[in-house]
Amino acid sequence: MDATQLLQEQHTEVENLIARIEKAEGAPKRQLFEQLADKVAAHSEIEEKIFYPAVMSKQTEDLLLESVEEHLSVKRVLADMLSLDVDDHHFDAKLTVLKEQIRHHAHDEEEKELFPKVRKLMSKDELEGLGGEMAAKFDALLDKAPRKVVPSQTRSAATLPAPA
Repeated sequence: MDATQLLQEQHTEVENLIARIEKAEGAPKRQLFEQLADKVAAHSEIEEKIFYPAVMSKQTEDLLLESVEEHLSVKRVLADMLSLDVDDHHFDAKLTVLKEQIRHHAHDEEEKELFPKVRKLMSKDELEGLGGEMAAKFDALLDKAPRKVVPSQTRSAATLPAPA
């Protein structure tokens, strides 16, 4: 699968999980939130460690730098939420903030701006190879409860290589 298609599918899956969390209560809500936190953590990591470095260029640099800052903001909200009980009245408020940040990052920044540029810069074969690598890493990360490292990733944005 093409890397941009993989990421778009993950965006949709995350948004669907958020909708389910908004309707859930108690233990099921916590369980869904932990799934969401794991998926967001793994998604961020494959973008920061694989996708963004692979697509870094003069044409994408500004968007990628903004993207890692948006990831940092999302991780900070997630870290706060991980320390809260799902019945805490701040939890739902933070979920709303998280939903808005993810929607903006995924749709306005990546899908509308970054992905079209990437599709012009890379061949179909390159994007498919990258997608395969990202899918494998994502699955491996999910097995390790990646949400547990999110609080340690809230100090500064991920570093990216300089454009070639």
